[in-house]
Amino acid sequence: MAFESNPRGALLRLITSLLLTSAAWPWLAMAQGSGNGGAGIYTCVDARGRKLTSDRPIPDCTGREQRVLNRDGSVRDVLPPTLTPEERLAQEAIERRASLQRTALADAVRRDRNLLARYPDQAAHHRARQVALAPMVQAMQTSERRLAKLAADRKTMDSEAEFYVGGSMPALLKMQLDGNDAAVAAQHAATKAQAAEIARVTALYDTELARLQKLLAGAPPGSLPHIETAAAKP
Repeated sequence: MAFESNPRGALLRLITSLLLTSAAWPWLAMAQGSGNGGAGIYTCVDARGRKLTSDRPIPDCTGREQRVLNRDGSVRDVLPPTLTPEERLAQEAIERRASLQRTALADAVRRDRNLLARYPDQAAHHRARQVALAPMVQAMQTSERRLAKLAADRKTMDSEAEFYVGGSMPALLKMQLDGNDAAVAAQHAATKAQAAEIARVTALYDTELARLQKLLAGAPPGSLPHIETAAAKP
C-alpha cells in the first residue's frame, strides 16, 4: 500500500537497496577468497638454486615453474614457465604438426571405414571393378571396330588407286585417301589413350583391393599407409 500511496519514494528505496547490494559484492568476494586461502603464496627455485616465496608471481622465475600454495601449504595451482618468443614459435609448430597428424589419422580412419562400407567382401569389389572398366572396354572395342572398318575402306581405295599409277589421281579419291589416313591416326591415338586409362584404373583397383584385403583380415582402420585408391578416381 505504501508503494501505491508514494510510488516515487518506493522507487528511491528500491534503487538504494540495489546499490547497497551491488556495493556489497566485492566485500563478499574478498571474504570468500579469504576463506579459501586468500591470494595464495607463490614459490619457486630460481636459476641459482634459491627458493623464492612471494604473495604474487615471482619475476625471477618467469622461465620456471611456480607453485601457488594455500595458507596451509597445500598446492592450489601450478604456473607453467613463460615461454620466450622462440620457444613459443617452436611450441606452436609442434602443436600444428600434432594437429595435422590427428586430422590425417581421422581422415585415414574415415576412408578405411568408407571402403569397408562400400565393399563388405572381395566379390563386391570385383563387381565394382567390372562396372568401372565396362565403358572403357566398350570404347576400346568400338575403336578397334572403327579401325577394322577404316582398313577395309583403305583396301578398296588402294585397289581403285592402282588404275591411276603413273597418271593423275582424281581429286576425290586423293581426298578420301588422306581422310582415311587422318581417321586411322586419330583412332590409334584414341586406342592408346583408352588402353592407358584401363591400365590406370586397373592399377588403382589392384591397390585398393590389397588394402581391402588387409582391412577384411582385421587391420584397424587408419593403421595402413595412405595410398591413392580407386575411390579417388574422377
